[in-house]
Amino acid sequence: MHKYILFIILCIIAYFFGAIPFGLLIVKLFKKTDVRKYGSHSIGTTNVFRVYGFKLGFLVLVLDTLKGTISASLPMIFDNYPHYYVIICGFFAVIGHTFSIFLNFRGGKAVATGSGILLAYEPKLFVLTWTVFLITLFLFSAVSIASIVGFIFVNLMAFFILKDHILSIIAFILLIVVIYRHRENILRIKKGQENLVPFGLVYWYKNKKDK
Repeated sequence: MHKYILFIILCIIAYFFGAIPFGLLIVKLFKKTDVRKYGSHSIGTTNVFRVYGFKLGFLVLVLDTLKGTISASLPMIFDNYPHYYVIICGFFAVIGHTFSIFLNFRGGKAVATGSGILLAYEPKLFVLTWTVFLITLFLFSAVSIASIVGFIFVNLMAFFILKDHILSIIAFILLIVVIYRHRENILRIKKGQENLVPFGLVYWYKNKKDK
């Protein structure tokens, strides 16, 4: 089989793998309910964590991240493609996650699956990005802010430090997708009504202020 035809097939596989709604499936398996009926109605990690707790939320986080990592790794597994093919193939998993064929082309917010691509493509950047995410989460107590800041960080690193044109293009597209998918969160942030995680400086400050 011609390697470019194989790569197209791998991208299609990546899309369908990325489209698997693990958040929905995990909650149905363990709680016998539909996560879309509760909280923010999202199938993503944050909503699962908020409604069902850390264990299920963490499981969904790992699985959604691995969707990006495994999909991005397909070109390395099946042929000796140039390394940038990794991020292109992984991008199709993000499209699947965000516009899942199994959910009438709806889905998650691209954060975990998008970060999973980095684990296959540039592991050090993956670690740095998650470090930035966690620090921002601790400072602002909001997953939405931490997610957007994390992807801004990836864009800055890709363009100014790594000078990786392919990564810069894909990272910029993902940033646009992440911002768009968080548009309601951004409106709530402006109104001071964003949902907070139960830790971090802003959460503790608001709790102290309300007492």
